[in-house]
Amino acid sequence: MAQAAETVALSLDRKSDAEMLAAARAFFELMQSRRTVRDFSPDPVDPEIIRLAIRTAGTAPSGANQQPWSFVAIGDPEAKRAIRLAAEEEERAFYNGRAGEEWLGALAHLGTDWEKPFLETAPWLIAIFAQRWGTDAEGRRIKHYYVPESVSIAIGLMIASLHAAGLATLTHTPSPMGFLNEICGRPDNEKPLVLLVAGHPAKGATVPAIGRKAEDEILFWKTAP
Repeated sequence: MAQAAETVALSLDRKSDAEMLAAARAFFELMQSRRTVRDFSPDPVDPEIIRLAIRTAGTAPSGANQQPWSFVAIGDPEAKRAIRLAAEEEERAFYNGRAGEEWLGALAHLGTDWEKPFLETAPWLIAIFAQRWGTDAEGRRIKHYYVPESVSIAIGLMIASLHAAGLATLTHTPSPMGFLNEICGRPDNEKPLVLLVAGHPAKGATVPAIGRKAEDEILFWKTAP
């Protein structure tokens, strides 16, 4: 039988129903204002904000607590230029036939194309990698569990943290993204999942006039009669 893990006291103060509801409503209102932005300002952003957002991502739950993620914060102009060139090469192929008419039709209302100037304009790019497997102290390979699920939760927490700090974000997913391993110096066991763009929105930036699904389209209650 496996030995039980050492435990520590849980630090979570119990709130009244009214306090919980107020906190939940405030967070909902904050996140309701979040929108994906494609026009960024080159204005600098304190790297401490980026560090804290990544630390927040690192608090996410993960399968067997393996924390199968790596984050590379990229502020170097030359690295951002290299990423843009590599990403646009893949995006050009995507928009020129790789995607297929159905996929391009689904994207049409967003007005996107293969050009991605925000990859250079925004002050920060965060490359998010999923560790498909790890190694122990002796260098032996260790299987990781629930990797996509774990890293996806971490990405969500990071986006929420950056939005709470007052920054705009964009989740960019060129395919394939193997070029990020080379540019960021990450090993082969790590798969790039998302390139998160972060910064202030450009002055006068606009976003598509789209809505979100109504509550009754996404929420289904199963309660006792």
